[in-house]
Amino acid sequence: MWKEENNKLQRTFEFKNFIEAFGFMTEVAFHAEQQNHHPNWSNVWNKVSFELTTHDEGNTVTEKDRKLAKAIDSVFAKYQ
Repeated sequence: MWKEENNKLQRTFEFKNFIEAFGFMTEVAFHAEQQNHHPNWSNVWNKVSFELTTHDEGNTVTEKDRKLAKAIDSVFAKYQ
C-alpha cells in the first residue's frame, strides 16, 4: 500500500528478479511520460521504490501523484 509521509507518496514493490523489476519500470515510464509526471524512483535488484510528489506545487502530494500511483498499481497487478 502507498504511504503518505513527509509530503510524499511512498511505496516499494518486490519482484521475482531484476528482469521483472526492470520490465515493470519500463512500463511505468510510459505512463509517467503520458501524464507528464515523472517519479523519484530507485531500483535495487528485485525492488523498485517510489517517492511521488509534485515539484511545481511546492513538493506536496497532489492529484497528479495519486493518479500516477493508480497507474503504477495497475501495472504491478499484471505481475501478480
